[in-house]
Amino acid sequence: MRSPPLVEFTGERVIPGQVNDDLWSEHVARYAFARRYAQGKRVLDAGCGTGYGSAELAQSAAEVTGVDIAADAVEFARTNYPLPGLQFIESSCTAIPFPPASFDLLVAFEVIEHLADYRAFLVECARLLTSEGLFIVSSPNKRYYSETRAATGPNPFHEHEFEAEEFVRELENVFPSVRLLLQNRVESFAFHPAVSFWPAEARIDGGGGTAEDAHFFIALCSRGPLPEAKSFVYVPKAANMLRERELHVEALLRQLADIKADRQALLELFRQQTRELEQRNQWAQRLDTDLITARDRIVALQQEAAALAAGYQAQVAQMEQQDQAKTEWARKASAELEAKCQELAHCVGLLDNAEATVRERTVWAQTAEAQRAELAAQLEMIRASRWVKMGRTVGLGPDL
Repeated sequence: MRSPPLVEFTGERVIPGQVNDDLWSEHVARYAFARRYAQGKRVLDAGCGTGYGSAELAQSAAEVTGVDIAADAVEFARTNYPLPGLQFIESSCTAIPFPPASFDLLVAFEVIEHLADYRAFLVECARLLTSEGLFIVSSPNKRYYSETRAATGPNPFHEHEFEAEEFVRELENVFPSVRLLLQNRVESFAFHPAVSFWPAEARIDGGGGTAEDAHFFIALCSRGPLPEAKSFVYVPKAANMLRERELHVEALLRQLADIKADRQALLELFRQQTRELEQRNQWAQRLDTDLITARDRIVALQQEAAALAAGYQAQVAQMEQQDQAKTEWARKASAELEAKCQELAHCVGLLDNAEATVRERTVWAQTAEAQRAELAAQLEMIRASRWVKMGRTVGLGPDL
């Protein structure tokens, strides 16, 4: 057997098993009320949601069609309520795929306030009903509903909520016959056997209250005459409500005792955490003081570092200037040295030339000395010659 699909309760529609008993009962009660008019009829449940109400109507109707725009809700309904004469269709409530006059009874419970174009929805409902068909529609009382949601805010799924006069006026714009009923949770007493139930009668005393104070509005609408008006009482459970309330109060008292014990434990925990918080705050204050001191020291160190950096930069600049001066001096010295080297090379050349001249003159002097010696020797020979001596005696010959 296929498992039923899961549908998450978001507050937009009722899901069996996912809402409290009170919310479930107020929705089921409307379908129990409408079932009295469904006997042997062709019924359309507009905005059927998860299909529980359509299944209730199918117990009496000839055939029931449930229509909803949510695919997951329609699939849930098909899976959980596979009853004869009951079908579910995915469709918008303002464009339902059926020809005119297809239904004898059309119900729309807690649907109209969800529609932005609710007037088009009312026209569509009139189109689908026979000329004598009955339209049963419900909506929360805007005044009361707003008060109950004062803390949580407006229902995010509601487009337009109605007060009694506006609700009736909008319905009468489409349907000539409209009767407004009120749905309220009431205090009552039930008389019944312990095991089975007999046909029930109801008596309502003390008046029905006012529309301004009602919880929900239920309207019977038709283009023909309306059926006989009868009040209806739906009793979810005919047990001893007083006893249940007493048991509920006892359970609440036990819960309250547990809550008080939990509160005391939480208070003690709060006190302990408060003490720890105070200690941590003191530690944090000391840490803040240390942090401020450290921050001030960091600022001072940064200033000292900046001063040192400036001094180093000045020294580096001075050294760079000195290096530039030394480089210029070295360049000039190198140029002077190059000039001296060239001059020295020139002097060496001159010295070499002088040495060559000396050597040449030395050779010349040596040659001249040799010639002089040879001439001196020849002269001495001439002087020693007897011929010369004889000539000098007589005054003849050279004077040597």
